[in-house]
Amino acid sequence: MFDTFKNRLEITGVLTTITALRISAGRSSEPIGSDLPVIKDALGNPIIPGSSFKGAMRSRLESFLRGINPDLAANPAIEAEWSITNDRMNGENGIKKDVEKELEKYPQAERSGKRDQLLTEKIINETDLISLLFGSPWIASKFQVRDLTIVADTWFGQYQERDGVAIDRDTETAADGKLYDFQVVPAGTQFQFKAVVENAEEYELGLLMIGLHQFETEQIPLGGGRSRGLGVVKLDIEKMRWLDVNNDPEKLLAYLQELVNTNTGEDIPSYEDGKTFKNQWTQALINKLGENISKTPSTEATQNS
Repeated sequence: MFDTFKNRLEITGVLTTITALRISAGRSSEPIGSDLPVIKDALGNPIIPGSSFKGAMRSRLESFLRGINPDLAANPAIEAEWSITNDRMNGENGIKKDVEKELEKYPQAERSGKRDQLLTEKIINETDLISLLFGSPWIASKFQVRDLTIVADTWFGQYQERDGVAIDRDTETAADGKLYDFQVVPAGTQFQFKAVVENAEEYELGLLMIGLHQFETEQIPLGGGRSRGLGVVKLDIEKMRWLDVNNDPEKLLAYLQELVNTNTGEDIPSYEDGKTFKNQWTQALINKLGENISKTPSTEATQNS
């Protein structure tokens, strides 16, 4: 699936904490310090793991897609709810067995080359829409998010400490010995955001635009303590650099030459402004989802009224 370069979208921006942020590193074993410190880099500065950002976006998009058709978004946490379970892949009636049966139609000399093609096609055909973009146990993610590192000018080396207490559900009072403190990154702290998506279909880019817009409008919180109001963040996208070689070898060659001859941080001439394609990509997503609206009794009644 990824053996031929087709397109690339690079997204850069700044993520700002609107309220304090807590992405926990787990309970501390240190005798002095916070009981629940936040995750930090090797220099002691706060970071936001790219997996935390990506996971929060995936979860929100899954909820949207399930509202249209539950088959569009499998549950990655429960194998029985994967679009392709381990048994479906490797079982007696699994995809790999199906591929081997189909290969019997081809001459022996062609089977090796056909095996990967047939397997990839079957996996794609049975994979839910969200996993095609974000990945699954059987298919690599097209969307990569770097760990978000601190913007130096907005960080003064000071974490905030807050107190917490566990409540005894029977007495509805503070449980004995359950007082603790936790660390948070202050509101107003900024982090550098960098993400890349490669070889995406137009509707997958549209799905990504919806997810990014949720962060731009403070709709997706990050980290723990969200019921306390923690984790509200806002994404400001600075650049979306888009390259679509469109099966044009000459265009790809020009891009590769520009990569070598352009200094780090400079704009590459082959890139277009991806923001100008947002409406096009989003419309492609709407068209795709329109084909997959779940035919429930309620939707059929609405359409017939």
